[in-house]
Amino acid sequence: MKERLLTLKEEALRELAQVENQQQLADLRIKYLGKKGPLTEILRGMGALSAEERPVIGQVANEVRGAIEEVIEAKQAAYNEAETNTRLAAERIDVSLPGRPAARGAVHPISKVIEEIEDIFIGMGYTVAEGPEVEQDYYNFEALNLPKNHPARDMQDSFYITDEILMRTQTSPVQVRTMEKMKGHAPVKIICPGKVYRRDDDDATHSHMFTQIEGLVIDRNIRMSDLKGTLLQFVRELFGSKTQIRLRPSFFPFTEPSVEVDVTCAMCGGSGCRVCKQTGWLEILGAGMVHPRVLEMGGYDPEEYSGFAFGLGVERVAMLKYDIEDIRHFYTNDLRFLKQFVHL
Repeated sequence: MKERLLTLKEEALRELAQVENQQQLADLRIKYLGKKGPLTEILRGMGALSAEERPVIGQVANEVRGAIEEVIEAKQAAYNEAETNTRLAAERIDVSLPGRPAARGAVHPISKVIEEIEDIFIGMGYTVAEGPEVEQDYYNFEALNLPKNHPARDMQDSFYITDEILMRTQTSPVQVRTMEKMKGHAPVKIICPGKVYRRDDDDATHSHMFTQIEGLVIDRNIRMSDLKGTLLQFVRELFGSKTQIRLRPSFFPFTEPSVEVDVTCAMCGGSGCRVCKQTGWLEILGAGMVHPRVLEMGGYDPEEYSGFAFGLGVERVAMLKYDIEDIRHFYTNDLRFLKQFVHL
């Protein structure tokens, strides 16, 4: 039996030396070490050996099995390494190639116009004030000389959450809150940027949500001429040094007197074009002297203090500044539209 085991070893090692692929190696593993292989068959016959022969043959059988397994494992390791090297070569990344550049963003045109307007007024000594978008009816209407059931409220029909809570229709509540905070002290020079909401039908020039910037100045001896000079300086900084303004009488419950403010058309310089409907003027904001009742409710003595206020829609200014024909472009997140402003 010993000679048979040694002959089996020589035969197995000879065949293993001629293996050319992993399939042949797997077949030889089964042939010599499998349950039906010759080595297993020899081991099963050890029961017929004498007690003296059994340990000797068992040792030889283990040596034969070990020798065969060692060769098989070595060859299998070589095949695994070759397969790994082949896969690494196929999946290799050329780090010398340039990387894929990240998409470059840009400031949204609305944000850009807000920042530009803020810079202009900060340069004139104003500070930026902010307030909540979900507002109390008192601050949004009543403290601005718009008591309940006042017909002028219909112009700012809003989204109500309760009878006393609504989405603000203007940033004017920030002015009221600022006056309360100042407790009758002056001067006050603020601008109030932010989103406002009105129940409106969306079209090319209207939106149920838009961005507004309002301004407020309160001090002694503030006059209408101060308002006009401030607005003239503002539009010239924004649209160019040759821009002119025109004041037209209007009505706002929180200012008296009140005016609509037009500027010379930025497209034609005032000569008339399709943008200004051949008039040479474009309306951009409303303004006026702060109503004495509003001053009084804000904690100021209207006999001692006066002030002016103004408000403009940022989208309106952006549409004029960049010749945009539809307000909805600002909010549809169309990259074809937004990419136009990357280099502005």
